[in-house]
Amino acid sequence: MSYRMIQIGTGGFGATWCREFLPPSVRDGRIEVVAAVDLDPASLVNAQRYLGLPPDRCYTSVRQAFAEHPADFCTIVVPPAAHEACVDVALQHGLDILSEKPIADSVEASIRIVDKVTRAGRRMAVTMSHRFDQDKTTLRQELRSGRNGRIDYVVLRLTCNCRSFGSWGMFRHKISNPLLVEAAVHHLDILADLVGDECEQVWADTWNPRWAEYAGPSQALVTMRFRNGSRALYEGAKANAVGLNGWTEEYIRAECEYATVICDHRRIERFPFDPAGPWAGPGEGTGEPVPLREQRRWSHAWLIDQFVDWLDGGQPMETNVEANLRSVVLTHAAIESGRTRQPVLVDEVLRRAIEAVQRNQDSALSWAG
Repeated sequence: MSYRMIQIGTGGFGATWCREFLPPSVRDGRIEVVAAVDLDPASLVNAQRYLGLPPDRCYTSVRQAFAEHPADFCTIVVPPAAHEACVDVALQHGLDILSEKPIADSVEASIRIVDKVTRAGRRMAVTMSHRFDQDKTTLRQELRSGRNGRIDYVVLRLTCNCRSFGSWGMFRHKISNPLLVEAAVHHLDILADLVGDECEQVWADTWNPRWAEYAGPSQALVTMRFRNGSRALYEGAKANAVGLNGWTEEYIRAECEYATVICDHRRIERFPFDPAGPWAGPGEGTGEPVPLREQRRWSHAWLIDQFVDWLDGGQPMETNVEANLRSVVLTHAAIESGRTRQPVLVDEVLRRAIEAVQRNQDSALSWAG
Protein backbone atom coordinates (compact mmCIF):
# COMPACT_ATOMS: atom_id res chain seq x y z
CA MET A 1 0.00 0.00 0.00
CA SER A 2 1.21 3.51 -0.83
CA TYR A 3 0.65 6.13 1.88
CA ARG A 4 -0.01 9.75 1.05
CA MET A 5 2.14 12.19 3.00
CA ILE A 6 2.73 15.91 3.41
CA GLN A 7 6.24 17.17 4.05
CA ILE A 8 6.40 20.10 6.51
CA GLY A 9 9.76 21.81 6.13
CA THR A 10 11.75 21.84 2.90
CA GLY A 11 14.57 24.23 3.78
CA GLY A 12 17.63 23.56 5.93
CA PHE A 13 17.55 19.91 7.00
CA GLY A 14 14.20 19.60 5.27
CA ALA A 15 16.08 19.91 1.99
CA THR A 16 18.01 16.76 2.92
CA TRP A 17 14.72 14.98 3.54
CA CYS A 18 13.56 15.99 0.06
CA ARG A 19 16.84 15.12 -1.61
CA GLU A 20 17.96 11.95 0.23
CA PHE A 21 15.57 10.46 2.78
CA LEU A 22 12.18 10.39 1.04
CA PRO A 23 13.02 9.46 -2.59
CA PRO A 24 13.93 5.80 -1.84
CA SER A 25 10.51 5.13 -0.30
CA VAL A 26 8.84 7.06 -3.12
CA ARG A 27 10.64 4.89 -5.69
CA ASP A 28 9.58 1.77 -3.79
CA GLY A 29 5.96 2.89 -4.08
CA ARG A 30 5.51 2.92 -0.29
CA ILE A 31 4.81 6.65 -0.01
CA GLU A 32 3.44 9.38 -2.25
CA VAL A 33 4.27 12.99 -1.38
CA VAL A 34 1.09 14.91 -2.16
CA ALA A 35 2.11 18.34 -0.84
CA ALA A 36 4.93 20.25 0.86
CA VAL A 37 5.02 23.25 3.19
CA ASP A 38 7.64 25.80 4.14
CA LEU A 39 7.35 29.37 5.42
CA ASP A 40 10.08 30.39 2.98
CA PRO A 41 8.78 30.19 -0.61
CA ALA A 42 12.31 29.88 -1.94
CA SER A 43 12.83 26.65 0.01
CA LEU A 44 9.88 24.98 -1.71
CA VAL A 45 12.04 24.53 -4.80
CA ASN A 46 13.59 21.54 -3.01
CA ALA A 47 10.25 19.73 -3.01
CA GLN A 48 9.79 20.53 -6.68
CA ARG A 49 13.32 19.54 -7.70
CA TYR A 50 13.75 16.34 -5.66
CA LEU A 51 10.20 15.10 -5.11
CA GLY A 52 8.70 16.20 -8.40
CA LEU A 53 5.92 18.29 -6.86
CA PRO A 54 4.32 20.93 -9.08
CA PRO A 55 4.24 24.51 -7.69
CA ASP A 56 0.51 24.32 -6.97
CA ARG A 57 1.20 21.56 -4.41
CA CYS A 58 3.76 23.65 -2.52
CA TYR A 59 2.47 25.90 0.26
CA THR A 60 3.55 28.44 2.82
CA SER A 61 0.54 27.58 5.01
CA VAL A 62 0.28 24.26 6.85
CA ARG A 63 -3.47 24.63 7.28
CA GLN A 64 -4.06 25.30 3.59
CA ALA A 65 -1.92 22.34 2.50
CA PHE A 66 -3.76 19.98 4.83
CA ALA A 67 -7.16 21.34 3.86
CA GLU A 68 -6.55 20.92 0.13
CA HIS A 69 -4.74 17.55 0.12
CA PRO A 70 -6.07 14.50 1.98
CA ALA A 71 -3.16 12.46 3.36
CA ASP A 72 -2.35 9.55 5.65
CA PHE A 73 0.58 11.05 7.52
CA CYS A 74 2.91 14.01 7.62
CA THR A 75 6.57 14.58 8.38
CA ILE A 76 7.67 17.50 10.57
CA VAL A 77 11.11 18.96 9.85
CA VAL A 78 10.89 22.45 11.32
CA PRO A 79 12.36 24.08 14.48
CA PRO A 80 11.24 22.28 17.69
CA ALA A 81 9.30 25.32 18.94
CA ALA A 82 6.92 24.88 15.99
CA HIS A 83 6.36 21.14 16.42
CA GLU A 84 3.29 21.33 18.66
CA ALA A 85 1.40 23.64 16.31
CA CYS A 86 2.10 21.29 13.39
CA VAL A 87 1.01 18.28 15.45
CA ASP A 88 -2.25 20.06 16.31
CA VAL A 89 -3.10 20.59 12.65
CA ALA A 90 -2.14 17.03 11.72
CA LEU A 91 -4.36 15.57 14.44
CA GLN A 92 -7.24 17.80 13.39
CA HIS A 93 -7.02 16.13 9.99
CA GLY A 94 -6.62 12.60 11.41
CA LEU A 95 -3.02 12.13 10.27
CA ASP A 96 -0.23 10.03 11.75
CA ILE A 97 3.08 11.82 12.27
CA LEU A 98 6.81 11.23 11.75
CA SER A 99 8.82 14.06 13.29
CA GLU A 100 12.40 15.16 13.59
CA LYS A 101 13.85 15.15 17.11
CA PRO A 102 13.14 16.35 19.69
CA ILE A 103 9.41 15.94 20.26
CA ALA A 104 9.28 19.64 21.14
CA ASP A 105 11.44 22.40 22.61
CA SER A 106 10.42 21.74 26.22
CA VAL A 107 9.42 18.81 28.40
CA GLU A 108 6.01 20.41 28.99
CA ALA A 109 5.27 20.77 25.26
CA SER A 110 6.48 17.21 24.69
CA ILE A 111 4.11 15.92 27.37
CA ARG A 112 1.21 17.79 25.77
CA ILE A 113 2.03 16.29 22.38
CA VAL A 114 2.18 12.75 23.79
CA ASP A 115 -1.18 13.30 25.47
CA LYS A 116 -2.79 14.75 22.33
CA VAL A 117 -1.52 11.94 20.09
CA THR A 118 -2.65 9.28 22.57
CA ARG A 119 -6.11 10.82 22.97
CA ALA A 120 -6.50 11.07 19.18
CA GLY A 121 -5.54 7.42 18.75
CA ARG A 122 -2.89 8.31 16.15
CA ARG A 123 0.65 7.05 15.66
CA MET A 124 3.66 9.34 16.04
CA ALA A 125 7.36 8.56 15.99
CA VAL A 126 10.56 10.59 16.29
CA THR A 127 13.60 10.14 14.06
CA MET A 128 16.42 9.47 16.55
CA SER A 129 18.47 8.67 13.49
CA HIS A 130 21.92 8.41 15.05
CA ARG A 131 20.87 5.41 17.14
CA PHE A 132 19.98 3.62 13.91
CA ASP A 133 23.30 4.13 12.13
CA GLN A 134 25.12 0.98 11.01
CA ASP A 135 27.83 0.88 13.68
CA LYS A 136 25.53 1.74 16.62
CA THR A 137 22.96 -0.82 15.46
CA THR A 138 25.66 -3.51 15.21
CA LEU A 139 26.96 -2.63 18.67
CA ARG A 140 23.45 -2.73 20.12
CA GLN A 141 22.89 -6.14 18.53
CA GLU A 142 26.18 -7.41 19.97
CA LEU A 143 25.39 -6.21 23.49
CA ARG A 144 21.90 -7.70 23.33
CA SER A 145 23.20 -11.06 22.13
CA GLY A 146 23.80 -12.18 25.72
CA ARG A 147 27.26 -13.57 25.13
CA ASN A 148 28.96 -10.62 26.84
CA GLY A 149 26.94 -10.88 30.03
CA ARG A 150 25.71 -7.94 32.08
CA ILE A 151 26.81 -4.40 31.27
CA ASP A 152 28.81 -2.70 34.02
CA TYR A 153 29.30 0.67 32.30
CA VAL A 154 29.51 2.29 28.87
CA VAL A 155 31.67 5.21 27.73
CA LEU A 156 30.90 7.38 24.70
CA ARG A 157 33.24 10.07 23.36
CA LEU A 158 32.62 12.81 20.79
CA THR A 159 35.49 15.28 20.35
CA CYS A 160 35.71 17.93 17.64
CA ASN A 161 37.65 21.01 16.62
CA CYS A 162 34.69 23.34 16.12
CA ARG A 163 35.76 26.15 18.42
CA SER A 164 35.62 28.97 15.85
CA PHE A 165 32.32 30.78 15.24
CA GLY A 166 30.39 29.16 12.42
CA SER A 167 32.45 25.98 12.33
CA TRP A 168 29.46 23.99 13.66
CA GLY A 169 26.76 25.97 11.89
CA MET A 170 26.24 29.56 13.01
CA PHE A 171 22.99 28.98 14.91
CA ARG A 172 24.63 26.43 17.22
CA HIS A 173 27.17 29.03 18.34
CA LYS A 174 24.30 31.30 19.40
CA ILE A 175 22.04 28.98 21.42
CA SER A 176 22.22 28.49 25.18
CA ASN A 177 23.14 24.78 25.34
CA PRO A 178 24.64 23.82 21.98
CA LEU A 179 26.48 20.65 23.01
CA LEU A 180 23.63 19.08 24.98
CA VAL A 181 20.81 20.20 22.66
CA GLU A 182 22.47 19.46 19.32
CA ALA A 183 24.75 16.48 20.07
CA ALA A 184 24.10 14.91 23.46
CA VAL A 185 20.40 14.63 22.63
CA HIS A 186 21.50 11.75 20.39
CA HIS A 187 24.36 10.42 22.48
CA LEU A 188 22.54 10.17 25.81
CA ASP A 189 19.73 8.42 23.94
CA ILE A 190 22.25 5.98 22.43
CA LEU A 191 23.79 5.24 25.83
CA ALA A 192 20.38 4.46 27.34
CA ASP A 193 19.57 2.27 24.35
CA LEU A 194 22.84 0.33 24.63
CA VAL A 195 22.38 -0.20 28.37
CA GLY A 196 18.80 -1.26 27.70
CA ASP A 197 17.23 0.48 30.68
CA GLU A 198 16.00 3.86 31.86
CA CYS A 199 18.45 6.38 33.27
CA GLU A 200 17.44 7.34 36.82
CA GLN A 201 20.07 9.97 37.63
CA VAL A 202 22.28 12.26 35.56
CA TRP A 203 25.15 14.49 36.68
CA ALA A 204 26.50 16.88 34.05
CA ASP A 205 29.45 19.25 34.25
CA THR A 206 29.15 21.70 31.34
CA TRP A 207 31.35 24.65 30.46
CA ASN A 208 32.82 26.83 27.74
CA PRO A 209 36.63 27.26 27.57
CA ARG A 210 37.92 30.77 26.91
CA TRP A 211 38.81 29.94 23.32
CA ALA A 212 35.38 28.53 22.39
CA GLU A 213 33.25 30.96 20.40
CA TYR A 214 29.86 29.84 21.75
CA ALA A 215 27.11 31.57 23.71
CA GLY A 216 26.59 28.45 25.83
CA PRO A 217 28.50 25.37 27.04
CA SER A 218 30.29 23.56 24.25
CA GLN A 219 31.93 20.92 26.46
CA ALA A 220 30.39 18.38 28.84
CA LEU A 221 31.21 15.42 31.03
CA VAL A 222 28.06 13.54 31.96
CA THR A 223 27.66 10.61 34.36
CA MET A 224 24.52 8.49 34.13
CA ARG A 225 23.15 5.86 36.51
CA PHE A 226 20.53 3.37 35.31
CA ARG A 227 17.80 1.46 37.12
CA ASN A 228 19.53 -1.89 36.53
CA GLY A 229 22.74 -0.67 38.20
CA SER A 230 24.69 0.04 35.02
CA ARG A 231 26.51 3.36 34.57
CA ALA A 232 27.56 5.46 31.60
CA LEU A 233 29.99 8.28 31.00
CA TYR A 234 29.67 10.79 28.17
CA GLU A 235 32.50 13.03 26.99
CA GLY A 236 31.27 15.65 24.55
CA ALA A 237 33.56 18.37 23.27
CA LYS A 238 33.17 20.79 20.36
CA ALA A 239 36.12 23.08 21.17
CA ASN A 240 39.12 20.76 21.39
CA ALA A 241 42.43 21.34 19.62
CA VAL A 242 41.78 18.32 17.40
CA GLY A 243 38.77 16.17 16.66
CA LEU A 244 39.64 12.57 17.54
CA ASN A 245 36.10 11.17 17.33
CA GLY A 246 33.78 13.32 15.24
CA TRP A 247 30.14 12.94 14.30
CA THR A 248 29.32 9.35 13.16
CA GLU A 249 32.84 8.23 14.19
CA GLU A 250 32.38 8.27 17.94
CA TYR A 251 34.30 6.08 20.38
CA ILE A 252 32.04 3.78 22.43
CA ARG A 253 33.34 1.21 24.91
CA ALA A 254 31.10 -1.22 26.78
CA GLU A 255 32.60 -2.92 29.84
CA CYS A 256 30.66 -6.14 30.33
CA GLU A 257 30.75 -9.18 32.58
CA TYR A 258 32.46 -11.43 30.05
CA ALA A 259 34.03 -9.03 27.54
CA THR A 260 35.00 -5.49 26.63
CA VAL A 261 33.39 -4.36 23.38
CA ILE A 262 34.73 -1.30 21.55
CA CYS A 263 33.35 0.73 18.66
CA ASP A 264 35.83 3.29 17.32
CA HIS A 265 35.60 5.07 13.96
CA ARG A 266 32.85 2.62 12.93
CA ARG A 267 35.00 -0.46 13.63
CA ILE A 268 33.82 -2.87 16.34
CA GLU A 269 35.96 -5.40 18.18
CA ARG A 270 35.50 -7.67 21.18
CA PHE A 271 37.97 -8.61 23.91
CA PRO A 272 36.72 -11.69 25.84
CA PHE A 273 37.50 -12.04 29.53
CA ASP A 274 40.43 -14.39 30.18
CA PRO A 275 40.65 -15.52 33.82
CA ALA A 276 44.31 -16.44 33.31
CA GLY A 277 45.18 -13.37 31.28
CA PRO A 278 47.49 -10.50 32.27
CA TRP A 279 46.14 -7.52 34.22
CA ALA A 280 46.74 -5.33 31.16
CA GLY A 281 46.28 -6.95 27.79
CA PRO A 282 46.85 -5.97 24.15
CA GLY A 283 45.64 -2.64 22.78
CA GLU A 284 42.79 -1.67 20.50
CA GLY A 285 42.94 -3.13 17.04
CA THR A 286 43.89 -6.60 18.29
CA GLY A 287 40.49 -7.86 19.42
CA GLU A 288 37.99 -10.14 17.72
CA PRO A 289 36.39 -8.18 14.85
CA VAL A 290 32.61 -7.87 14.98
CA PRO A 291 31.31 -7.59 11.39
CA LEU A 292 29.01 -4.66 10.76
CA ARG A 293 25.42 -5.63 10.13
CA GLU A 294 24.40 -5.31 6.48
CA GLN A 295 21.10 -4.00 5.18
CA ARG A 296 20.05 -1.68 2.39
CA ARG A 297 19.12 1.40 4.46
CA TRP A 298 20.22 3.10 7.64
CA SER A 299 19.36 6.12 9.79
CA HIS A 300 16.53 8.27 8.39
CA ALA A 301 15.78 6.10 5.37
CA TRP A 302 15.50 3.03 7.60
CA LEU A 303 13.30 4.89 10.09
CA ILE A 304 10.93 5.92 7.29
CA ASP A 305 10.68 2.24 6.34
CA GLN A 306 9.98 1.37 9.99
CA PHE A 307 7.25 4.00 10.17
CA VAL A 308 5.52 2.69 7.05
CA ASP A 309 5.80 -0.86 8.42
CA TRP A 310 4.04 0.40 11.56
CA LEU A 311 1.28 1.95 9.43
CA ASP A 312 0.99 -1.41 7.68
CA GLY A 313 0.11 -3.00 11.04
CA GLY A 314 3.60 -3.88 12.25
CA GLN A 315 5.08 -3.34 15.68
CA PRO A 316 5.26 0.22 17.08
CA MET A 317 8.59 1.87 16.44
CA GLU A 318 11.13 1.92 19.26
CA THR A 319 11.10 5.70 18.90
CA ASN A 320 7.33 6.06 19.17
CA VAL A 321 6.45 9.37 20.79
CA GLU A 322 5.55 7.93 24.19
CA ALA A 323 8.82 5.99 24.48
CA ASN A 324 10.83 8.93 23.14
CA LEU A 325 9.53 11.23 25.87
CA ARG A 326 12.13 9.70 28.19
CA SER A 327 14.90 10.88 25.84
CA VAL A 328 13.58 14.45 25.94
CA VAL A 329 13.42 14.39 29.73
CA LEU A 330 16.94 12.97 29.95
CA THR A 331 18.36 15.80 27.85
CA HIS A 332 16.62 18.44 29.96
CA ALA A 333 17.78 16.74 33.15
CA ALA A 334 21.37 17.03 31.88
CA ILE A 335 20.81 20.71 31.07
CA GLU A 336 19.45 21.30 34.59
CA SER A 337 22.36 19.44 36.16
CA GLY A 338 24.85 21.50 34.14
CA ARG A 339 23.17 24.68 35.33
CA THR A 340 22.84 23.72 39.00
CA ARG A 341 26.04 21.64 39.20
CA GLN A 342 24.09 19.00 41.09
CA PRO A 343 22.93 15.46 40.25
CA VAL A 344 19.37 15.40 38.93
CA LEU A 345 16.78 12.62 39.15
CA VAL A 346 15.20 12.12 35.74
CA ASP A 347 11.84 11.11 37.20
CA GLU A 348 11.78 14.35 39.20
CA VAL A 349 12.16 16.43 36.03
CA LEU A 350 9.29 14.49 34.46
CA ARG A 351 7.11 14.85 37.59
CA ARG A 352 7.59 18.62 37.76
CA ALA A 353 6.79 18.99 34.06
CA ILE A 354 3.61 16.90 34.35
CA GLU A 355 2.48 19.02 37.31
CA ALA A 356 3.19 22.21 35.35
CA VAL A 357 1.09 20.98 32.43
CA GLN A 358 -1.75 20.04 34.77
CA ARG A 359 -1.64 23.44 36.51
CA ASN A 360 -1.82 25.24 33.20
CA GLN A 361 -4.73 23.08 32.09
CA ASP A 362 -6.58 23.73 35.35
CA SER A 363 -5.90 27.46 35.00
CA ALA A 364 -7.25 27.47 31.45
CA LEU A 365 -10.38 25.62 32.57
CA SER A 366 -10.97 28.07 35.41
CA TRP A 367 -10.69 31.01 33.02
CA ALA A 368 -13.15 29.30 30.70
CA GLY A 369 -15.59 29.06 33.58
